Amino acid sequence: MTTINTDTKILTSAEMLPKGAANGELGKDDFLKLFVAQLQHQDPMSPMENSEFMGQMASFSSLEQISNLAAANEKIAASLASTNAIGLIGRTVTYTDADDVVHTGTVDKVTTVDGKPSLTVAGVGGIDPATITQVA
Repeated sequence: MTTINTDTKILTSAEMLPKGAANGELGKDDFLKLFVAQLQHQDPMSPMENSEFMGQMASFSSLEQISNLAAANEKIAASLASTNAIGLIGRTVTYTDADDVVHTGTVDKVTTVDGKPSLTVAGVGGIDPATITQVA
């Protein structure tokens, strides 16, 4: 547990967390705020060691790169889902609707709703590609 000694009170790392990080997850902005708070409140007579400082900077850099990688993966997944849906145009599919009724029809078109593909099958729109059980 990280502690910071201020003039009036010793803060624990839990008390230093931004209010949005109550679930225990820190984003890169939260990490940077915590790191700056540590620097501001460190004891001038006993400053942070160079190796500790470099370790925290490396952790921040890793966190930022992982965040960037996750965002890129989300874009790739969305693109792949759209590509797969487009590949169904003209194909006969079987899908299950919200009432667990099975329908079969030809995919007429693909639209994007909120960044996710939606199919029109035999004139019925709003079909989630995840509900398809068979492709002929």
